[in-house]
Amino acid sequence: MLKKSLLAATAVLTLTAGTSTAEDIDIVFVGKNTGNPYFDSLTQGFVDACEVIACNFEFVAPATAEATSQIPFLEAQIQRGVDVIAISPNSPDALNQVFQSARDQGIIVLTVNGDITGNEQFRDATILPTDFTKVGADQIEMVGSLIGYEGEIAILSATTEAPDQNFWIEGMNETLANDPKYANMTLVATVYGDDQPEKSTTEMEALLANFPNLKGVIAPTTVGIAAAAQVVQSRGIADQVKVTGLGLPSEMREFVKDGTVEGFQLWSPYNEGWLASYFAVGLKNGTMTNEVGGTFEVPNLGTITINEGNSINTQAALTTFNADNIDDFDF
Repeated sequence: MLKKSLLAATAVLTLTAGTSTAEDIDIVFVGKNTGNPYFDSLTQGFVDACEVIACNFEFVAPATAEATSQIPFLEAQIQRGVDVIAISPNSPDALNQVFQSARDQGIIVLTVNGDITGNEQFRDATILPTDFTKVGADQIEMVGSLIGYEGEIAILSATTEAPDQNFWIEGMNETLANDPKYANMTLVATVYGDDQPEKSTTEMEALLANFPNLKGVIAPTTVGIAAAAQVVQSRGIADQVKVTGLGLPSEMREFVKDGTVEGFQLWSPYNEGWLASYFAVGLKNGTMTNEVGGTFEVPNLGTITINEGNSINTQAALTTFNADNIDDFDF
């Protein structure tokens, strides 16, 4: 959890009567893959919220983040007859049929931390940390500010089918193509580390070998940015290649402290799990409605609005972490 304003501290909420009590509601969160520290904080948000409102929670995930790797886990939860499936999807379209099967059985399907862009009709709502339409532009501005808005940059992403990363990369490309502020910056490569430390390290080393004039790397994935920073740190080239992206303060603190990384961004994964739990229970017991433009209250997050496409954000903009504030956050 976080120390400052992003913290969703434990608080008591009394739910009004509805069709179900919180004790009856089973929520399962399907992560992208096991061994990914990003999901530790997000899962803790679910755990803490369910302790307060007395819902039942379980986390499951495949070993790898391939497009179809989550399908057996989803099918198992449908067979169990859980009430709510929350998922960080590994594909924008490979899960459509199983999502529909879940909803046909009355299971609420929430995408969390990433959406199935273009196939939103197969889920009930999406819980996103911030407005994803702005992330690509924000990341280009971040790396541009670090390299003086001039030179070669590259992107080290997750998997080739990761829907959220691909959406942000599209925004990065559009920003580079259309904003004259970045006219002197050139994207030379986009590579994929599959959200695995070893492959991300190999891809980062290949970028340095293939593009000797590389000045900046954006890694919009917590596994990728840590791997990229480790490579730059071990080679002692932080003054030549600037690494930024989306990362966890707990994993990036060392690199910020020693100057390897000057700045990076993220949001509160914890608050996504916290919000998703309250929203899921509210939908299931009838105390909340899933209507665009509607609002509801979540302890410590305040008034939450349901946006177009039944999209819900936990915060308005990315949080930037640097040497001035890195010690204020412990997630």
